[in-house]
Amino acid sequence: MAEMLPEHPDFLWRNPDPKPSYDAVIVGGGGHGLATAYYLAKNHGMTNIAILERGWLAGGNMARNTTIIRSNYLWDESAALYEHSMKLWEQLPEELEYDFLFSQRGVMNLAHTLQDVRESQRRVNANVLNGVDAEWITPDQVKELCPIINTGDDIRYPVMGATYQPRAGIAKHDHVAWAFARKCDEMGVDIIQNCEVTGFIKDGNRVVGVETSRGRINAGKVGLAAAGNSSVLADLAGFRLPIQSHPLQALVSELFEPVHPTVVMSNHVHVYVSQAHKGELVMGAGVDAYNGYGQRGGFHVIEEQLAAAVELFPIFARAHLLRSWGGTVDTTFDASPIVSATPIEELYVNAGWGTGGFKGTPAAGYTFAHTIATGAAHPLNEPFALDRFETGHLIDEHGAAAVAH
Repeated sequence: MAEMLPEHPDFLWRNPDPKPSYDAVIVGGGGHGLATAYYLAKNHGMTNIAILERGWLAGGNMARNTTIIRSNYLWDESAALYEHSMKLWEQLPEELEYDFLFSQRGVMNLAHTLQDVRESQRRVNANVLNGVDAEWITPDQVKELCPIINTGDDIRYPVMGATYQPRAGIAKHDHVAWAFARKCDEMGVDIIQNCEVTGFIKDGNRVVGVETSRGRINAGKVGLAAAGNSSVLADLAGFRLPIQSHPLQALVSELFEPVHPTVVMSNHVHVYVSQAHKGELVMGAGVDAYNGYGQRGGFHVIEEQLAAAVELFPIFARAHLLRSWGGTVDTTFDASPIVSATPIEELYVNAGWGTGGFKGTPAAGYTFAHTIATGAAHPLNEPFALDRFETGHLIDEHGAAAVAH
């Protein structure tokens, strides 16, 4: 590990100009890019690294998500990756020396139909076999854990039970980014903001650098961690990614005293709700159906989302909407990420996390760093290779893990 740089009392990290060359360049200064650089430095001794962010640090999807952290995914490959992420989450506050308000308040995924019940119980059984702390709970237990839920039988979609993961929860997203950024900076990583990648420099089929809005930067290795804009960068590099970009919306209410003690998700009426540390109710929904890069969405999604929330939580009927926002998510055809080498030598990609990117932040960085540093996949991300869309070895998580991701 490199010698620690002097502390900067006025800033959490430096804001340097780019150097002419680096051992590795990470494109994207969100959670995944920061975590990748952190683990490259910590686990692999690579500190001559630059993180290139076209806007401001963590101003993309990292600042536009609903911060839910869980690992109760159906398939073995997904459960292993997300459970590793959960274990990293549990140690990161101490490791990063930063309290980013990781709150393991539990996550419930509600079931409203017999098919929901069957699929949910199947997922719980699979989780238990994979060592994930999941359980099936009855409507009475749902009410006990979250008294404000309407569990009556006189509503459109009565609650018939739920999956429950007690170790799941939420964290403060911007604090997570700042924690990673501070540690990256301490280890010598350059965080370069307002630096858009406009092209790739290649020697034959090998990437040797990037063209940016701040000039050419030579690089031994390049990692793409740009979420919804990953396919744009791949096109610039000369290959295609099997992802689609969609708007994803979320919103918050005005501030309230604590009323919502856990996280509740419902795929059937399509809303998920938690209460942030400050007191606002944080609500999310599914992606807008159309493709696009606009960080906004259609009003009809907000309308349906709020109708679902009020149906499940009648107490919210008089709450006022404070603000809404959107992100641009990168979705694959099997709803699982791509953490992989690419057809271009020394160019690697971390993309396709869809709406599950925040919870996967530590594991994405951990496995992507291993892949970049060694040129070979870590066992956890080996199943998530780009070539699975050619071989047919898909990891189909559509609808298996609550809200369509």
